Amino acid sequence: MKILDRYILKKFLTAFFFVVLILVTIICVIDITEKNDNFIQHDLSLSQVLGYYLDFIPYIANFITPITVFIATVFVTSKMAGHTEIIAILSSGVSFRRMMVPYMMGATIIAILSFFLTGYVLPNANKDRIAFEIAYVKKPFRFTDRNIHIKVAPKSYAYLESYNNDSEVGYRFSLETIDENELKAKLTARRLEWDSASSKWTLRDWELRKIKGMEEQVSRGATMDTLISLKPSDFSSTYQLQETFTLPELNNYIAELKERGADNIIIYEIEKYIRYMSPFAALILTFIGLIMSSRKSRGGSGLMIAMGFGIAFVYILFFVLAKSIAEAKALSPVIAVWVPNIVFSIVGLILYRTVPR
Repeated sequence: MKILDRYILKKFLTAFFFVVLILVTIICVIDITEKNDNFIQHDLSLSQVLGYYLDFIPYIANFITPITVFIATVFVTSKMAGHTEIIAILSSGVSFRRMMVPYMMGATIIAILSFFLTGYVLPNANKDRIAFEIAYVKKPFRFTDRNIHIKVAPKSYAYLESYNNDSEVGYRFSLETIDENELKAKLTARRLEWDSASSKWTLRDWELRKIKGMEEQVSRGATMDTLISLKPSDFSSTYQLQETFTLPELNNYIAELKERGADNIIIYEIEKYIRYMSPFAALILTFIGLIMSSRKSRGGSGLMIAMGFGIAFVYILFFVLAKSIAEAKALSPVIAVWVPNIVFSIVGLILYRTVPR
């Protein structure tokens, strides 16, 4: 690294962490204001609230990383342009492409850190953060779905008419085993109760029918313990559940949902693709921010920072729209997640043709 690289990289990373600190502070103040009534209502101690924000701060800091990288780029570059530093750098024989190197190095460091945090560190903190929000911020969860069908094994399908997540009891339960489009066995029960001590389900007033060709064997009983690939957590709140999985856990959960034939897989697939897309967003937005703010402006750095916020807003709007389209199953989740990056990459390449050489 040359002196110029170290100079720009230091200014860039310093500005990035400064912007993160400012924005996170503002967001936390707003968040505390909104949730203060909930804290008072549940009589939470200071340590409980602080514990929640120790998990919330790294989450929100990582969440806004692409935008803060962009703002930091605009801030640093517009300041350098205002002080004619960029003109001096280009006049000394350094090409614009070469001047981009320390910016992209800094963005790469941030992108790698963000990917590592999102994929392997933050999900564990999110477990506590989301559990806190479910317990003290959100309304008490009630499982209200009816006529629930779940694939619990390659050839087994479970059915519940309803489920009470407070008592962990299911009603009108049936378990069918189907092989080559033929019903081989059917287990029914009036109630399905979870035994937390043995981690098993207890069937009440059960009946088992086994079909072998033209013959049928029927057995009945009052109670029976059984192991099924089904847990009370399958009926618990799914509020931001996708954010509580590390990447390996997320992949395993998606595979499990596919095996069950679930219809809400797309939410978790979108989360998975976002974790891979987000680091590239930091690189692309750094590239655009550098190009936009490299010219000296009469409005000064304030105008460029305002324009930076405007473009950041457009990017967020674009991303939210594409994500909503994917969740509605109108577009492939991979394409939807990457569309904002692709569009802004094209915009960046077009803008690159206008930069001073």
